[in-house]
Amino acid sequence: MRIIADANIPLLADAFGPLGEVVALPAERITPDVVRDADALLVRSVTKVNESLLAGSRVRFVATATIGFDHIDRAWLASQGIGFASAAGSNARSVAEYVFAALTVLAERRGDSLRGKVLGIVGCGNVGGRLARMAEAVGLRVLRNDPPLARQTGDPKYLPLEALAEADIVTFHVPLERGGPDATYHMINRRLLEMLKRGVTVLNSSRGGVAHTAELKAVLADGRLGGLVLDVWEGEPNLDLDLLARTDLATPHIAGYSYDGKVNGTGMVLAAFCRHFGVTRAWDPWPLVPRPAKPVVRLPAGLGWDASLRRAIAAAYDIEADDGRLRAIAGQPAEARAKYFNNLRKQYPVRREFPQTAVELESPAPDVAAALAALDFPVRTVA
Repeated sequence: MRIIADANIPLLADAFGPLGEVVALPAERITPDVVRDADALLVRSVTKVNESLLAGSRVRFVATATIGFDHIDRAWLASQGIGFASAAGSNARSVAEYVFAALTVLAERRGDSLRGKVLGIVGCGNVGGRLARMAEAVGLRVLRNDPPLARQTGDPKYLPLEALAEADIVTFHVPLERGGPDATYHMINRRLLEMLKRGVTVLNSSRGGVAHTAELKAVLADGRLGGLVLDVWEGEPNLDLDLLARTDLATPHIAGYSYDGKVNGTGMVLAAFCRHFGVTRAWDPWPLVPRPAKPVVRLPAGLGWDASLRRAIAAAYDIEADDGRLRAIAGQPAEARAKYFNNLRKQYPVRREFPQTAVELESPAPDVAAALAALDFPVRTVA
């Protein structure tokens, strides 16, 4: 069996090697000629999988090791009898941790506290649902908006979008839908932003097309927003440098790029592959995963709740480093910026998730310990 795969999927050879010939390639080299004799195709979000790529090939199974699949023409795959799978939920923790990393940075810069803040979450699936649980466990008040889930469950906790007007922070975790009753294309627009309260902080780590770039910039120019964090960009890998300059934190579509999340994605794709082809493959990747850069962080006595969260999270994930690397794109020649953006993703450093960094408290601090434990940091008090 011949398997063509994006080389950015981790542990490919170990996971799939016993099942066939694995050819790992950069995404730009996955072409019709390359896939013609493949039985399976494994991609990430940068590869457009459609008739143009696969017509005339012998591919019978396609999987994306990502939670999103707007780069996949699923209708065409189904019409050809080609199996499909995604890695739904694989990086939900990674994105939730990204949001907390961003919010603790902004709170520190402002001399503010996250305590008592109201967090509005638009889209409460795998990512938004996990974020909501973590946020409530830490002590934030959460307002949920998810019309499909509201219809499916009838649960009154899912509120209309207008109810988020009282939120201090609004974060978006929706798929990109261009039509239908739950269209999300350009939903972050002037009308929505002017509905939110003045001074709100907005985060988008879903898809770039969820935000209307021109209207977002216009609202920023009006001074309505208290903060803006963007991980995704309309038209990426080409991005609007003026919008980049107006953000508080900006990253190159890596919110879900924890190594743990990527390995989860590999495992989910492997399981789907085995189901499709009727084969068995037991796989334990975790002995192969690199150790975290900072397996332990010690917090001094009297540091305080917000500063403790900020320092612990920064030890596990330095979002400001990602921000700095992306901002350097402005110094690149215009013709090199798309490649620079893509290389930031391809060459992304290993980032482990919060449970892999233990926090040592130098004195008992029950409120700090409880908040860190709610984020799944291992916490212990040391002399």
